[in-house]
Amino acid sequence: MTDLGPLIPRNRAIHPVPYDPDYKTSVPRSPGLPLLSMESTPSEETGPRFGHSLLGALDNNLILNFTQGAAPAIGERILMHGRVLDENARPVPHTLVEIWQANAGGRYRHIKDNYLAPLDPNFGGCGRTITDENGYYEFLTIRPGAYPWPNRANDWRPMHVHISVFGHSFGQRLITQMYFEGDPLINRCPIAATIKDRSQLDRLVAPLDMSKSRPLDFLAYKFDIVLRGRRQTMFENKLDGM
Repeated sequence: MTDLGPLIPRNRAIHPVPYDPDYKTSVPRSPGLPLLSMESTPSEETGPRFGHSLLGALDNNLILNFTQGAAPAIGERILMHGRVLDENARPVPHTLVEIWQANAGGRYRHIKDNYLAPLDPNFGGCGRTITDENGYYEFLTIRPGAYPWPNRANDWRPMHVHISVFGHSFGQRLITQMYFEGDPLINRCPIAATIKDRSQLDRLVAPLDMSKSRPLDFLAYKFDIVLRGRRQTMFENKLDGM
């Protein structure tokens, strides 16, 4: 067995602060007592596990998966791709990656979303895939629209895609968001601003990748997900690693 050295712990100082008055729902949601760290048990570490055979052919194609290919979603077509890596830049193969997002107008297919933008009848807004042996994943989707949210008088969420990564069982799950290079709303978003170090926030911004873009079809954005270590991706629900 190769000795990979000591574990590189998460630096909590660079993670989103749990309490930020400019992000008003963080006020009632932030913990009022010190956090407790609990050891995991075999049920969290070994199962249940997602059945890889349950994936459909269009599960990672959000342009077609809601209508099963009958009609495409409306909007700017993009390829979202990258690798899931550990703290030592090793690939994390055969892990479940799920995404969900608003449509091109900035509206989610959710009963509580009452934004004025119309629903796209051909867009469901969610997809899933399994990383290959090199930790690689990709989704064909549409660029999500920005949308207003009731925080301050005129706050808007930047264009973003929500991402969920599962480990070896459903008890091992991390959630984050991907933003898009060049979006001016990133600098104005109170949620993004809870990450106080700009170099850490930039890890959530996917750069344009013309090498994977397809002429007359789609632009590509590259987003590698690093689970732990010095180049870790920021996650919303886990402050101290997997």
